[in-house]
Amino acid sequence: MSDFTGKVIIICAPSGSGKTTILQAILPQMSWLGFSVSATSRSPRPGEAHGKDYYFLSETEFRQKIELGEFLEWEEVYKGSFYGTLKSEVYRIWSMQKHVIFDVDVLGGVNIKNQFGDKALSVFIMPPSVDELAKRLSARGTETPQSLASRIQRAEYELSFAAQFDVRVINDQLEKAIEETATAIKSFLATQTKHHESE
Repeated sequence: MSDFTGKVIIICAPSGSGKTTILQAILPQMSWLGFSVSATSRSPRPGEAHGKDYYFLSETEFRQKIELGEFLEWEEVYKGSFYGTLKSEVYRIWSMQKHVIFDVDVLGGVNIKNQFGDKALSVFIMPPSVDELAKRLSARGTETPQSLASRIQRAEYELSFAAQFDVRVINDQLEKAIEETATAIKSFLATQTKHHESE
């Protein structure tokens, strides 16, 4: 078991594309995947737990870890609001003999893929169209006209990175998107495993 070579699966999508729903559907089917918990400098929301939802760090702690090179990737999403992936999280999951699955934003996903190369599968979940995405975000009822406009603008920017991902899944019908994502992950891990086992 000590020769376990961990792989990484990167799942990205513009906000509102259904990424979290797809992940929640596939994770229980795949016990060999460990979910990478991100770090953030924002305060916990009601019901969120440290180490489960996020690693909650102060802005000072976050900046120290950046200085020490402890992040695989990080981003200052809004002024003073940092999000990132700790390298220690990857080793924690690999030490459990599991492959790592990331739920990160699009630029973070591109960064992680660049670092892991062939050991990583990057999956981009896409809305059927920007109009459909706008409808879904509006339907949540949590957006102001201003925040909706900025989310749409960000989504259009993020969609421009789609071609850099290994697999693109259009979330038009949820069940089909779940199936496609699960199949892509399984076939990637199967070919990787065969590749390592062939003498």
